[in-house]
Amino acid sequence: MMRHPRVWMGFLLLLVFSPAHAGWGVNMTPGATEVSRSVFDLHMTIFWICVVIGVIVFGAMFWSMLVHRRSVGQEPAHFHESTTVEILWTVIPLLILVLMAIPATKTLIDIYDTSESDLDIQITGYQWKWHYKYLGEDVEFFSNLTTPKDQITNKVEKGEHYLLEVDEPLVVPAGAKVRFLITAADVIHSWWVPALAVKKDAIPGFINESWTRVEEPGIYRGQCTELCGKDHGFMPVVVEVKSKEDYATWLAERKEKAAAEKELTSKEWTLEELMARGEKAYNTTCAACHQANGEGLPPMFPALKGSTIAKGPAAEHIEIVFNGKQGTAMAAFGKQLSEVDLAAIITYERNAWGNAVGDMVTPKEILAFKQAQE
Repeated sequence: MMRHPRVWMGFLLLLVFSPAHAGWGVNMTPGATEVSRSVFDLHMTIFWICVVIGVIVFGAMFWSMLVHRRSVGQEPAHFHESTTVEILWTVIPLLILVLMAIPATKTLIDIYDTSESDLDIQITGYQWKWHYKYLGEDVEFFSNLTTPKDQITNKVEKGEHYLLEVDEPLVVPAGAKVRFLITAADVIHSWWVPALAVKKDAIPGFINESWTRVEEPGIYRGQCTELCGKDHGFMPVVVEVKSKEDYATWLAERKEKAAAEKELTSKEWTLEELMARGEKAYNTTCAACHQANGEGLPPMFPALKGSTIAKGPAAEHIEIVFNGKQGTAMAAFGKQLSEVDLAAIITYERNAWGNAVGDMVTPKEILAFKQAQE
């Protein structure tokens, strides 16, 4: 059954003039680094070579079909075992490949040259967050998604940087060559920032290298591009490039913050203080699996509300949070979180959602447990 021609005409006009049509980007972007611009130039060079080849091949084919068709009395030519033709269709493609290989090789050499870096950063992928460690600077932190849950569940309007915003971006100085040492702690991830032309797999037990040098300050966003579990789409990458002066100030502040965090271990905490900090740390670190209400996603992620672990002996609770549980999705958080955050989370789990055990685990207890493990 055919539709009225006006319906089809209206549909075509909608496609052509719709505002959504402006968002149909199909090409790469030049990016923000010398390497990313080299990749873009290489892409466009090879693209136009392919366009020229296509025009010549299809032009010759259609011209032959029209001019030398049988209906006008043309007799076909015979090229069987023609040495000249065989040489031409071998030499010409070879020259084209060499022409494309020269700039491609130069770009690849630049991409893999991680020598003489000004700053080394170890990037470790976790389910589902990134850990950044500034080698030689005594600064390290986790980077977690901060998009509100209500946006993800479509209860409120989505923000400008939906699923591409974090609490702690990776900060690097402008103009410096930054080497990335990329690995993973659990499954394979992939650290990708398109504007920097950096995309490397993060593989457990293996270190991949990459690098970047960004000349201008700015914020650049990316994502994990390796299917790594149920929250694969919720571990974005945000790189903030600061001027050298602002970076030096930021680094000094981070070092002061790290020193202050260590001092908190010896502080005398109250149950209320640990509960307040524990709720925040739990929602950042644990809620993705066990849910904010503690009911989990059984059987893979068991409920903590009313569980024998959360309401049982504190020593067993510390053991499973610190070392994880083999054969399950429960990761070991002993090396991921500070003594303060571990104590706060365990205290929160033991007293939230009606568990009401009434006790608390202090950072000093976590430190003593950690020392006993070494």
